[in-house]
Amino acid sequence: MSALNRFRVIRTFDLAALCGPERPFKAALTAAQKAMRGLKKAGLVHWYRTDRQQHVYGLTKKGADLLQEHGVEASSSVRRVSDMTNPEHMLWASFITVCCEVRGLTALTEAEFLRELNRGKGKDDKLAQGLLNVSVFVGKSEEKRLLRPDVVAYEQDGASWFEIDRSKRGAAREASLSALFATVGATMLDGKPLRRVVVLAKTDRILGRALALARGKLETRGNALTNQSSRVLRELGDGLFEVVGLAKAKAADGRSSLRECVLGHVVVQMLPIWLPKVRIAAGEEFSTEGWFAENYLPYRRPASLGPWRKPLSPFLTSAPDPD
Repeated sequence: MSALNRFRVIRTFDLAALCGPERPFKAALTAAQKAMRGLKKAGLVHWYRTDRQQHVYGLTKKGADLLQEHGVEASSSVRRVSDMTNPEHMLWASFITVCCEVRGLTALTEAEFLRELNRGKGKDDKLAQGLLNVSVFVGKSEEKRLLRPDVVAYEQDGASWFEIDRSKRGAAREASLSALFATVGATMLDGKPLRRVVVLAKTDRILGRALALARGKLETRGNALTNQSSRVLRELGDGLFEVVGLAKAKAADGRSSLRECVLGHVVVQMLPIWLPKVRIAAGEEFSTEGWFAENYLPYRRPASLGPWRKPLSPFLTSAPDPD
């Protein structure tokens, strides 16, 4: 219920990721379905059907009052949810945020990190509207753009920036994504270094276009490292790319020189759109690939970063025993 209060609208599928990530997918989904039925019967949540025939849930006043009694500042979301026709992008952003958090990361949705950036500002102060400035070439002219992610997560080495692409990008947004790839390693407006850009695509066509943009940044004779602001990508396979740049390094004699180093990664992969379609029914078979036991959520992790930690449900007090 606290998650519903936070995200305002969720699916049973999202509850499975939040409460049972350490379980096999079907077991987690079965438990989530049972829990959601109980919340609905108690009048704590109300369900709606979107234009895409998805069942989504909002928090009722009774549910908000219960959270308030337990010290959680809460408000009903059913009026807002009832007006939603296709909250798909919001749902996937919430899901990826949850996936980051059960892996032990701090993660924020777009609305949440904007609130953090502007915390403490007065009514006359200029509000921050994004996390990173990039340079985009439009024709022969250079244009500055302020970008913000759909989700941002913080890891030990810096930030992971998530783009949820459920529709085809126009030329302007493609240029922004290409510029974002070439800015990995830069410091964002919150003071954290950008280490990863993760593009999660809804369709094969969108996936292919994002891969083409990344491959347009591959190291070639005409696209080589020339200064500290330049970047090239090197493809590792399976939608994984290293972002390589130049950084100053001191030699034993005290002299400085520019040396190549890996500044971060670009990851391009499909949203696991098949998972919400799984139905727990006899005789029905659906793919459950991509669940937490695999290297897929919240993104396919490059080998150089080491394996993901095992996911941890908020109902467990310690991580599962290692294999």
